[in-house]
Amino acid sequence: MSEPMDTTSPQAWTVADIQAQMNLLYPRELAESWDKNGLIVGDPHQEVKRILVAVDPVPATVAQAIAENYDLLITHHPLFLRGINFLSREFHKGRMVHDLIKNDVALLNAHTNADSAARGVAWALAKAVGITGVPFEAQAGSEDALGLGRIGKLSQPVSLEDFAKTVAAALPAGPHGIFVGVPEGKDLSMPVETVAVSGGSGDSFLDTVANLGADVYVTADLRHHPAQDHLMSTETALISGSHWATEWLWLPALAHDLEQAALENGVELEIDISATVTEPWTQHLPTVG
Repeated sequence: MSEPMDTTSPQAWTVADIQAQMNLLYPRELAESWDKNGLIVGDPHQEVKRILVAVDPVPATVAQAIAENYDLLITHHPLFLRGINFLSREFHKGRMVHDLIKNDVALLNAHTNADSAARGVAWALAKAVGITGVPFEAQAGSEDALGLGRIGKLSQPVSLEDFAKTVAAALPAGPHGIFVGVPEGKDLSMPVETVAVSGGSGDSFLDTVANLGADVYVTADLRHHPAQDHLMSTETALISGSHWATEWLWLPALAHDLEQAALENGVELEIDISATVTEPWTQHLPTVG
């Protein structure tokens, strides 16, 4: 006699359930004191079947989430970092909030807590450029260690020029590309073995990576004077990508880990990664004047 068919529907998670899973993957206590993380817009009791993940909560990703019928948009960056007084449709952030609520799309983010997580932004960037590494403040440990940035060694030394090509190939395509800075007295043939990385704005770690003995530091948003002073006074080369590109590499890990958690809990969940390039720049042209 055959077994009766199971006609029960798969269990569904709510927004609050997803938030609880995010807190397990990216503990809130890892966040910097100035940061904002968590549920920005939405009903914690709403069921979630489809999730879109992206770096930025901007009109393009919000429109994608609405048009393609996602229940939840998860981003790296928060929508608001400072207090606001108005949320009318006169302003782009107000319009996004109105549109999300009107279409029953929740918005959730994990920012600096995801930067410091074991399988977070720094971990993903490190893996993409060929190192395992430990956080900057870790004296020892494994890739599961918690903290900002990552530093580790390549399997064998390569020239800075070849390593820069590896980084360029690892990052998602966008108009920004990468910039390479060589320490005073060296050139692109300099060997690199110890690599430091930090996705997003990395100015604040320039002294740290030099003191840790990094041959090259991969990050984004490096400003003219700090980068210039660093290259004139340290032995650490610089590779500066875009903020979006260096952080986008984390999204596949986020999607995978949430999908795995859902599978282990018998939950039906579809997660997609937004391919929308949310750089503020749309074109790069070489100057010829």
